Amino acid sequence: MSDITRLANALMKLDDKLCDCMRCGLCQSVCPVFGATMKEADVSRGKLALLDNLAHEIVKDADAVNEKLNRCLLCGSCQANCPSGVKILDIFMEARRILTEYRGLNPIKKLVFRQLLTHPDLFSASMRIAAPFQGAVMRKKGAKTYDMPLMSKLIGSRHIAKLPAKSLHAIHGDLNIPAKCGITVLFFAGCMADKYYTNVGEACLKVLKHHGVGIVMPSKLTCCGIPALASGDRVGFVKETEKNLDIIAKEFIGGGIDYIVTPCGSCTATLKEWWPHYAQEFSPEAQKTIAAVASRVMDINQFLIDVLKVEEKAAGIRNSGAVTKVTFHDSCHLKKSLGVSAQPRKLIKLNPNYELVEMKEADRCCGCGGSFTLFHYDLSKKIGQRKRDNIVNSGAAAVSSGCPACMMQLSDMLSQNEDAVQVKHPIEIYAESLPD
Repeated sequence: MSDITRLANALMKLDDKLCDCMRCGLCQSVCPVFGATMKEADVSRGKLALLDNLAHEIVKDADAVNEKLNRCLLCGSCQANCPSGVKILDIFMEARRILTEYRGLNPIKKLVFRQLLTHPDLFSASMRIAAPFQGAVMRKKGAKTYDMPLMSKLIGSRHIAKLPAKSLHAIHGDLNIPAKCGITVLFFAGCMADKYYTNVGEACLKVLKHHGVGIVMPSKLTCCGIPALASGDRVGFVKETEKNLDIIAKEFIGGGIDYIVTPCGSCTATLKEWWPHYAQEFSPEAQKTIAAVASRVMDINQFLIDVLKVEEKAAGIRNSGAVTKVTFHDSCHLKKSLGVSAQPRKLIKLNPNYELVEMKEADRCCGCGGSFTLFHYDLSKKIGQRKRDNIVNSGAAAVSSGCPACMMQLSDMLSQNEDAVQVKHPIEIYAESLPD
């Protein structure tokens, strides 16, 4: 099949998905990008109108179409509130794939998605090399944040935490801890908890061990594939997913895995929704593994509350006597895609040293959106400022989120404003209450 024929077929399929949009404009009220720019082209209705004429526009100016289409966080707010039930995220993902295949993939993205993220040992080695030299290019800004003026063209003016010296998998290798409670999980840390917020990964392992849960953590697991997918790189997504499927299938053979647990809403949503959505890209055997994964994968907050029924404060819980007010940010994938909202709040409340207070617009997007914050940092920062204001106005001394990418965005926004507000994952807060 020729490239032109393949493009034409893809465009026709996309046209079929666009028919249900009534152009009612209800997506305007919930779109964080439109809320920051007030431009019709930035709201879902405007982008769908653009895609309605994609065949003409892609030939006329593919780069302009790509720029407009990528001014989207893929937060799912529009889809969650669409009265017609339009699968907007499906449409945007497909359109990005069509554009990427037409224009070609950025060489840097190709290197990251198809090489670095498919080889965890290479990724970890890069961290080990880079970590000792961080001090030479980083300036301290907050209690745990730094900026990097020499890399401003790449990361903007954002404030970030230092890379850990070792990844979670480099520290623990292939974990295989027998169960004491009769339940064994495959722990899928995800890139952020494995290589950036290793403290979140460690907290997960501590909590699972405390409750006697068996833990299988293969050291060769790699990225879930959502960064490549969101960039329209079908090849990179398939390579990353196939690597994970081969590893997970081997663990399923013995029949000892009851659940797959992750501390990242984006990873959970990818394994549960996007892997099955693109299952036709894989072999029949891989499709069976995808179906098994989708039926067993679960966010760690949901696993602890709904499966383990961790509803009572643990015996020997540490009560410091001082209570910290904490507010909770609902990450988009965790709440809008997976419906997980009450569970992390319940988990936080199990630590008597914290008092949960609700912020305004708790489920409004923080503005990260994965690679969106890299390519549209000024816009990401403007959206994030609104979230920062809601956090500070809640009076909380800490903010919690079940998504490490959101944690990174919240840390940046709070540090930029010199706010002394801690950022923690719910699992960290719960783990603090348990004996070491």
